[in-house]
Amino acid sequence: MRMTKEEERQWLKQRMEEGLLTDDNRLLWEMILPSRLKRMYDVLSERTRYITILTEAVDDPHNQAAVLRSAEAFGIQDVHVVAGAAPFEPNKWVTRHADKWLTVHKHSSIEQAIRHLQQNGYQVYASYLGEGTIPLEQINVSKPTVLLFGNEHRGVSEEALALADGKFIIPMNGFVQSFNISVAAAISLYDVTKRAKQEANGRYYLSLTEKKEIYDHWMKLSLSPRLRKMVESQMGGRND
Repeated sequence: MRMTKEEERQWLKQRMEEGLLTDDNRLLWEMILPSRLKRMYDVLSERTRYITILTEAVDDPHNQAAVLRSAEAFGIQDVHVVAGAAPFEPNKWVTRHADKWLTVHKHSSIEQAIRHLQQNGYQVYASYLGEGTIPLEQINVSKPTVLLFGNEHRGVSEEALALADGKFIIPMNGFVQSFNISVAAAISLYDVTKRAKQEANGRYYLSLTEKKEIYDHWMKLSLSPRLRKMVESQMGGRND
């Protein structure tokens, strides 16, 4: 619904009181329509780093893109990637620019990625069709969680399985025993994010510091390349 001028003024005032819009980034937000600022704010308010995704050697550009698109749709801010035989180059027609709103972290190896995430307080659960798995809905989301998905044909590597904190499977009732990775990611995110919101409450969402960093970046993305370059120059040449 379109805001009136008074509603716009009040909304901007609230964001300034909150500390998201400041004099430091005034040059940015004064160039963007309040309705656009509000749309980005509403999306940002649902963003999380409590749940994230790690992909290992997902080679198909369509699958790479579809996973990013699902992550963005479910409010996931961070996606972690370990490239395989093919480079990580998501198909732009599939992402529909969803990837530009995400923070994509590229890792040199699956060991480095998992160790990094665990050291930062995450538990890592790998999607796996073998023994020792638990159903998706039994993943305990009382702590920050990473969902790990592997290569389209080989699945998650033995090294990754050995390092992961657990393994999960999406229960199926048909003859088909597996989903395409992009479908599996979407189903898993739907279940885990829904439960994590209820379990973690306020811990699920971004801190004000995280919000401000991402919001500044998103505001820059909303500008044309020419305006963005001008703003960055006037703001001291800072790049995100």
